[in-house]
Amino acid sequence: MHAAVVRTVARSAATLLLLTFPFLSAVQAAPAGESIKLGLNYPATGRYKEEGIAQAQGALMAIEEINAAGGVLGRPLELLTANTASDPAKAVENVKALAKQGAAMLFGGSSSAVAVEAGKEAARHQLLYFGTLTYANETTVADGHRHMFRETYNAHMAAKALGAYLNERLQGKKFFYMTADYNWGWSSETSLRNYTGTTDVNQHPGTLVAYPRPRENDMRNALELAVKAGADVLMLIQFGDDMALALRTIHSMGLQDKLTIVVPNLTLAMAKTAGSGILEGVIGAAPWSWQVPYRYGYEQGKAFVEKFVRLNATYPTSSAASAYSIVYQFKDAAERAGSLDTNRLIKALEGHKYSLLKDEQEWRALDHQNVQSVYVVRSRTREEILQSHLREDFFEILLRLDGKDTVQTPDEWRAERRAVGAPLTLQ
Repeated sequence: MHAAVVRTVARSAATLLLLTFPFLSAVQAAPAGESIKLGLNYPATGRYKEEGIAQAQGALMAIEEINAAGGVLGRPLELLTANTASDPAKAVENVKALAKQGAAMLFGGSSSAVAVEAGKEAARHQLLYFGTLTYANETTVADGHRHMFRETYNAHMAAKALGAYLNERLQGKKFFYMTADYNWGWSSETSLRNYTGTTDVNQHPGTLVAYPRPRENDMRNALELAVKAGADVLMLIQFGDDMALALRTIHSMGLQDKLTIVVPNLTLAMAKTAGSGILEGVIGAAPWSWQVPYRYGYEQGKAFVEKFVRLNATYPTSSAASAYSIVYQFKDAAERAGSLDTNRLIKALEGHKYSLLKDEQEWRALDHQNVQSVYVVRSRTREEILQSHLREDFFEILLRLDGKDTVQTPDEWRAERRAVGAPLTLQ
């Protein structure tokens, strides 16, 4: 199929076009062949599709703004997209196709398995890969390499923030882990156990849940084990539609008032999928939510939220914010480097500090992990959400931790690399 070309507008119509074609090019009007192509490798279908759609919206909005201001190095940006359907093998084939089309950089992902494999393939083509939603520690630890930069936080950072909040309030409670059976789930459980003092699997048991495409019966069987174990706290390590399915099953079993429910990574897209009634009271972590700029007075973040709402009639999720930020970080790195050469872009990114939608962030040179503040949130009551603008004020911010207080130390990072036989510097 020939790539369709449309004017870059971060509107619902543009997003619908992105979902219609497996590869779509979006560029503000410019002479053919002069654009800088960015490849968004994202789930337009499947159980994480809402997160993927949000990434497309955020990326399109950034590209429209940058092109209106003169582009990058005097050239307009163009967006190429490919649907991963959250399938690692498909994501790898997408990287090959996007590289062949001339992408200067790749980004995206709503599954860590996708991001890890796509990032490795990008490295084979000497291209940068920016991870959007990839929370597994492995992305920038065991599987980290020079060409991978993670824009969001990792499971370690989310767990440390959640531990700081939960340890004061849930001492003496029995935890049960209901974990998605893939790399994000495993690393999230390990990190959460470490930072909540629940490493004793006899005292705080758990079970793995089939991934991908778990069924309601899989959720029900896991929840029955939690009830049998006498759990007080359910660590629900599920994401996207799977998290919503688990919560619906909890309500159908009448367990919502019997368990404190913790979801390690919460996003607005997940909240909307689950619904205000069944998400009420759920605690989780987030790298960003649209309430953050208003709570802490970040003016650029407010402007982003308000423009996004005008264009899309919905609030931006952390997925949209991540894709938007990545496009701007690519622009800034290219301008600092004065080049699109991958090695020069890597050098321009490493150690760079910036503020965009919240407080200061840093691309740590050691592991290419984005060091940033982490937020612990709780879903508001159904009544509060239904009375809010667009009925999307889901999250109450409970705690904020600085990135330096959550990120792994260099010694911890090297110890994990050493344990899997990985080199102690990124290759």
